[in-house]
Amino acid sequence: MSENEHAKQDRLGRIRHSAAHVMAQAVLEKFPTAKIAIGPAIATGFYYDFDLPRPLTPDDLEEIEARMREIIAAGHDFVYQEVDEEEARRLFADQPYKLELIDGILSAGTDEYGEPLGGPPTLSIYKDGPFIDLCRGPHVENTRQINPDALKLLNVAGAYWRGDEHRPMLQRIYGTAWETKQQLAEFLAWREEVEKRDHRRLIKELDLISFHEEAGAGLAYWHPKAGRIRVLIEDDWRRRHLEGGYDIVFTPHIGRAQLWETSGHLDFYREGMYAPMDVDGQEYYIKPMNCPFHIMIYKSSRRSYRELPLRWAELGTVYRYERSGTLHGLLRVRGFTQDDAHIFCTPEQIEDEILRVLDFSKDLLRGYGFDSFKIELSVRDPKTPEKYAGDDAMWDQAEASLVKALEAREVEYERMEGEAVFYGPKIDIKIKDALGRTWQCTTIQFDFNLPERFDMVYVGEDGKEHRPYMVHRALLGSLERFFGVLVEHYGGAFPVWLMPVQAVLIPIADRHLDYADEVAQKLRAAGLRPEVNSSGDRMQAKIRDAQMQKIPYMLVVGDREVEAGQVNLRRRDGEKLGAMSVDAFIALALEAVEKRRLI
Repeated sequence: MSENEHAKQDRLGRIRHSAAHVMAQAVLEKFPTAKIAIGPAIATGFYYDFDLPRPLTPDDLEEIEARMREIIAAGHDFVYQEVDEEEARRLFADQPYKLELIDGILSAGTDEYGEPLGGPPTLSIYKDGPFIDLCRGPHVENTRQINPDALKLLNVAGAYWRGDEHRPMLQRIYGTAWETKQQLAEFLAWREEVEKRDHRRLIKELDLISFHEEAGAGLAYWHPKAGRIRVLIEDDWRRRHLEGGYDIVFTPHIGRAQLWETSGHLDFYREGMYAPMDVDGQEYYIKPMNCPFHIMIYKSSRRSYRELPLRWAELGTVYRYERSGTLHGLLRVRGFTQDDAHIFCTPEQIEDEILRVLDFSKDLLRGYGFDSFKIELSVRDPKTPEKYAGDDAMWDQAEASLVKALEAREVEYERMEGEAVFYGPKIDIKIKDALGRTWQCTTIQFDFNLPERFDMVYVGEDGKEHRPYMVHRALLGSLERFFGVLVEHYGGAFPVWLMPVQAVLIPIADRHLDYADEVAQKLRAAGLRPEVNSSGDRMQAKIRDAQMQKIPYMLVVGDREVEAGQVNLRRRDGEKLGAMSVDAFIALALEAVEKRRLI
């Protein structure tokens, strides 16, 4: 990001954080007994969490927004002040959430958002007019620096305090603020498009996937159409991996507690694992990750340097506990299938293997229409070494290997301190979708911890035992999340090769049904996926239904088409290509499949 872009983001952040304070003041004026929690700036605006005497309505938001404009016009300065504990507790004596935040700042050294302070604990407040908030800032200098015409409150959502479902449910008001009215209008248009593409709505409308709270929250049920798409993705994934020098493995879904104790998951990841089950007096855990199982395969025989590198891939289903308040359609689930792989190699091979994964990942993602990438290098936070396994020398060596690989490809990357996993640093590859949003997909994780914990060895050229290096990598991330991203990226109108139904035959009358069935059979024989709409609906209703289902090709057949052995082609984008032979349509469709075109 350029210096100008950084400055712009900082300016917007100050405007939005200040708008959150103005909103909190307006809410407190409307509900004097309200309890206020936190109100940060976020990527698209701001929010504030409230404990209110009743649920908010759309009319309330309009009233609060109108009052915000009045407060802005009053021209209050934002004044920073540091206070001692006694003064802070006096100021917020009737605000229990603020008192809890004060406790966190003083005892745990975390700010109002639970982030490490990075210095001695300091209690600070900001005043703007009569409103006072516990806050580190930054803010604009005066409320008039918030453009009232570039401000809008968006919606209300439920949010557990501290993200913990065992804590109170608060009302979170989301808003947005920009520098100009034009920027606000552009954002609202973008947001409308985001809502149209929301995968949670589209997977219902297109009959792809469902969730059933009564059968277990956060667990996806793939319907036949989505199942067909998943098979296409999995087949493509397997083909590419086999061509790329990987072997496919399969591992169990549960393992004894001893396995997870050895791996360190029970020490570092217990909160993300489900409770143990008793099997013959032994504790077993359902797997949150596949890596310990791949290590078991490695240790099943004595390994030589001549065998390395070993590249083992698995579409392995794992289960991780996510708080109910964090579940979000396919993007945050409790059971999912990782496109996982582990590479075991010698120290001399590690950089080449990381380069191979980088290239492989980009090639795979481009096949799904993504060609813009953001690279992040996640490293440990040196201030909290207790959160990580291994010694300093191992971490330095691992980070150096990842950096060398990135620099060899002349890849721009952002260093993310404190974002490493507990067992090693990692490279994350994020993709940009059709609306400019970034999504985490590929992760490449260096691991020196598990080879040590499991006493993994190989016999080197010198006849002695050596410790292998291990790389964890997932390219798509998980099939569930990646599918949700695909749905939103394409708005449900997938490229032809991924569509569960690629063409629908639309007979004008019942007497054309036999011909429609014959054409459909010919399309199937050519490797396409057709469907015949044999309902009694009128032709236009059948066309509308096909368009709603985002089917790429509609083949209308009537008397003229039957007589000429043709089909009349309409595309889902509205273009009418007219009459053509069945063979001509097959050639057209197969070319779209081969080139992975949208239409």
